[in-house]
Amino acid sequence: MIRVVLFLIIVGLASLGFAWIADQPGNVVLTWQGQHRETSLLVASVAILTLLIALVVILILIRLILRSPFVLSRRRRERRGVRAYAAISNGLIAIGAGDVAAASKHAAQVDKLAPGEPLALLLRAQAAQLAGDREAAERVFHAMAHRAETKALGLHGLFHEARRRNDVTSARAFAEEAARTTPSLGWAGRAVLEFRCATGDWAGALALLDRHKDTLDKAGYRRQRAVLLTARALAVEDTDRDSAKALALEAQQLAPDLIPAATLAGRLLAEGGYLRKAARIINQAWRANPHPDLAEAHAQLRYGDAARDRLKRIEALVKSTPDHIEAALALSRAAFNARDFAKAHAALAPYLDKPTKRVCLLMAALERAERNDEGRAREWTARAVHAAPDPAWTADGYVSDHWLPASPVTGRIDAFEWRVPLAGTLSAPVIEPEPSAALPVEVTALPQHENVAPAPAPAMATVVSPPALIEQTQAATEPKTEPAPLGIKAEPVIPLVHAPDDPGPDAVDETEPEPSQSDGGWRKILG
Repeated sequence: MIRVVLFLIIVGLASLGFAWIADQPGNVVLTWQGQHRETSLLVASVAILTLLIALVVILILIRLILRSPFVLSRRRRERRGVRAYAAISNGLIAIGAGDVAAASKHAAQVDKLAPGEPLALLLRAQAAQLAGDREAAERVFHAMAHRAETKALGLHGLFHEARRRNDVTSARAFAEEAARTTPSLGWAGRAVLEFRCATGDWAGALALLDRHKDTLDKAGYRRQRAVLLTARALAVEDTDRDSAKALALEAQQLAPDLIPAATLAGRLLAEGGYLRKAARIINQAWRANPHPDLAEAHAQLRYGDAARDRLKRIEALVKSTPDHIEAALALSRAAFNARDFAKAHAALAPYLDKPTKRVCLLMAALERAERNDEGRAREWTARAVHAAPDPAWTADGYVSDHWLPASPVTGRIDAFEWRVPLAGTLSAPVIEPEPSAALPVEVTALPQHENVAPAPAPAMATVVSPPALIEQTQAATEPKTEPAPLGIKAEPVIPLVHAPDDPGPDAVDETEPEPSQSDGGWRKILG
């Protein structure tokens, strides 16, 4: 509507102009080379306007003639671009569908039409990967890494190719370069962090995490920092107790439910005499995640206490989680060490219908210690072989006898969970992952920390310490954990030994008491 109004206004003004010129009196006289031409003002105005229009048309034609080569070249490039775009689109679709022949055909077509385009390089690299030509893929990725607009993509491809051929050094170099040039790349930051964790460079891992904290959510950053602080504290515990305590306390403040941080902080605080603070930290972690390490650390808060005193502390600890199996096991074990067998039996009673391995082994120890009944003890030990498994530190199908800050299979930070092995969905193959599925890293094991042993119970011929018996029989009843794949050097998680009730043809069960002439019943017959 506005355009129509403007057009009418312009036409009206032009008409008024021509009418005004027509109404003006006088003539226009042109004298040129002795010739005189006389005409009206209106005719002269129309003639001048016509000449101007003709001049503009001539200039436009000259411009079109001069620019025609450039226009034709641009149109040709546009047509080639359209064809190249169609070839790239069809090639990427073929790659997604797994059609090697079509992907190679379209990649060759793109090489002719637009060899230097970033998407053309990507299509060539992915077509080579799909065809299994790793060398060609690496050449393309190297070419992409030397161009500013495709450097991040090229480094990413080179990183994955280095992982596929188990070249840890090259993979780390590519990840470091990508993280340095483009800090916002999440995969590069994670890869460098995993490499530093695998080599035990906890200070470097913490520094890298702090540099990339803007790419993480607040909760994720606090959790990962707590895990790395705990790992560093465990690494320096034997050499610098004060630094280890400070690191553990900071980790516990960031993640109060992190079991290793709470255990280490509680133990180091108890050594310094801060018993109430240590007990508060352990209780807070226990309410979130009941765990045997927390129970052991709480029982050993005061070194040299009698077994009865440790039992009282465990009773106070488990009040917050009365229906949890870890509470029952901790209370039963403390009562066993205090020679209060009735309380030990009462704690385990709710779990005897469907006992786990630890429940069976603790019951076997109780039968030996309380009633000196070797038959019942052997029966419970036999039930342990087929009993439900107990929770363990598990990550990506890898079972460890102690907590680790990162998975030795995939390198993930905070991957280990205290749960029944193979009971949940795993993020990596369980038994034998493909060689290309995991990064070959050299894992530096954290130092083992021995807890203070409980005060010994009164000597008795048939008493066997339940923790020792549990370790021996679990070693025989638990399935063997596969060794870490792809060159990861680690000791077996669960050593293979003979079960106590099946010593084998050449082995002697050292846990069996020596028969004596004073033993009665069927024990005398065995003797």
